[in-house]
This record gives sequence, structure tokens and C-alpha cells, in this order.
Amino acid sequence: MVDRPERLDELAQRAGVQRLPSGKVRERFTVPGDRLLLVTTDRISAFDVVLPTPIPDRGKVLTALTELWLRGPLATETPHHLVTTDPASCPQPIPAFAEDLAGRMMLCRRAEMVPVECIARGYLAGSAWREYQEAGTVGGERMPDGLRLGEPLDPPRFTPTTKAASGHDEPIGFDEVAERVGGPVAEQLRERTLRLYRVMAEHAARRGLLLADTKLELGWIDGELAVCDEVGTCDSSRYWPAEGHTPGQAPASYDKQIVRDWLESTAWDKVPPGPPLPEWVVDRTRQRYIEVYERLAERPFLAGGA
Repeated sequence: MVDRPERLDELAQRAGVQRLPSGKVRERFTVPGDRLLLVTTDRISAFDVVLPTPIPDRGKVLTALTELWLRGPLATETPHHLVTTDPASCPQPIPAFAEDLAGRMMLCRRAEMVPVECIARGYLAGSAWREYQEAGTVGGERMPDGLRLGEPLDPPRFTPTTKAASGHDEPIGFDEVAERVGGPVAEQLRERTLRLYRVMAEHAARRGLLLADTKLELGWIDGELAVCDEVGTCDSSRYWPAEGHTPGQAPASYDKQIVRDWLESTAWDKVPPGPPLPEWVVDRTRQRYIEVYERLAERPFLAGGA
């Protein structure tokens, strides 16, 4: 599908299928039966720009990770939107595109999305580390002095953000979340996010990974608050190797940091179009994504995502 984008156009032209606005990585379609088809491409973005060089199998790894979490550790913890990742089990015309969609599609129940990004942080990193350096706070909450990069946060913190249609999401406090969705729903969002984070972090720790933070998308399906979109992927979560982790030292993340670091070393001004990625950056990024899946699943990654 990534190599043949015309197949996306062909799918969109079939009866009963409507193409929705695309994201940086995912293509979205409405399909018969009031379902949503999410197709994860191999595109990769950095600094809000989609780069011209795809990462082979990236879309399949992201899809496999989401299915791993929703069918595994989180299956009994929360309702979710996933129906199937098997094209043959989908309504027509999706089975006719099975070769293009296998391993990178999710047929989902449609949801009324909550207008908040739900983020749980178990370690001091990323924007939380920057906030702490500037203000001594995490999510607006005063923290002890002397914390270091990569320091565990006990207990984990709920640090929600806005859900921006374009550009960057902005941090918001819990009171603002309550203003947007109501106090009881805000409490549900916080409780669900932190509880699922703890389940995920424990699963990852047993497999030699630290889950520093994770972002969840929640929405209403049939009156229930359900997890939607991607879950526990290298795009929505920050994984570190547990072995040798020492607060105060920059951890090696299993994400697209290799891509960001290489881009920072170039003269690119972060304005589209982005530069092509060298082969070694592509290869190392692909391997990092696959390693996370294989550690969490405890089985080899296959092209079909199994």
C-alpha cells in the first residue's frame, strides 16, 4: 500500500467507502457497517514534517504493537475500538485489497473522541523534563528539587494536553480538563490512563523495558469510555532498555530519536520538504521498532505483524 498509493485511491472509489482526512502516518476510511478502517503507512514524521523516506515495515510494527496490547495485557482492563486486523474478516470491498492491507490495517468501531490527549508519565523525560528544568514542576505540580533526567516518578503523573488539529499539542492542567469534559469524566480519564499505564509498565518491565511515558486516545463507544487509535507503539510511548538505566544519563529510546538526531545534525531548517534519510538511519530505526515488538511479544516479528 505504501509502495502503491494508487491502491488507496482505488479503495476510496469503491462503493460504501469514504476517505477521511489523512494524518501524518495513517490513512482513514469509513466503511459499511458504521466502521472505521485505519491503515498505518510506513511514513515517518519529525518536527511536524512528513519526511520523504519511509521506514520499511514501520506501519506493520505499529499495528502489531497496538493489537498486542489490546488483545493481550489490556484486553480485560478496558473497552477498546479494535474489531479485527484481518482483511478477510472485513466487509467488502476490503478483502479485495488484502495483499495491500495485511499487517497494517485495523477495522475499528467508531467513537466520539474525548478532546484531550491522555498522557501518563512514570519517568522524568521529554517535555516533562523541560518543564521541570524551567519551573520545577511536572504537569503544573511542584516536584522535589534535585531530580535528574530519567528519574522515576512515584507515583506516575497524569499530564494531559490539548488535541491540536495541526502543530503541537499544549499542556493543560487537570482543572482545565474538567472544564472541557466535566469533573466526573476528567476523573475517569485520569484513573483510566494511570491504571493502564501501570499494567503496561509492569508488562514491559518483565521483558526488560522501561515504559517512561505513554499517550492514550480515549473516546465514547456505546456509552463506555474506550481506548482508541494506537496503543503502546514506539510513536505513542517512550521505551528505554531497563538494563543499565541510570538517572542523570540520557537514555537510549526505542523510537524515532535516531531520525531526529540525524536531522538536527544537518542544515535543514525544519520547513517542508524534509531531506531524504540515509540508509543507515532507516535501517537502525527499523530495527529499533522491531526490537520493541519482539521484546514485548516474546516472539519474532513477521511481515504480516504476527
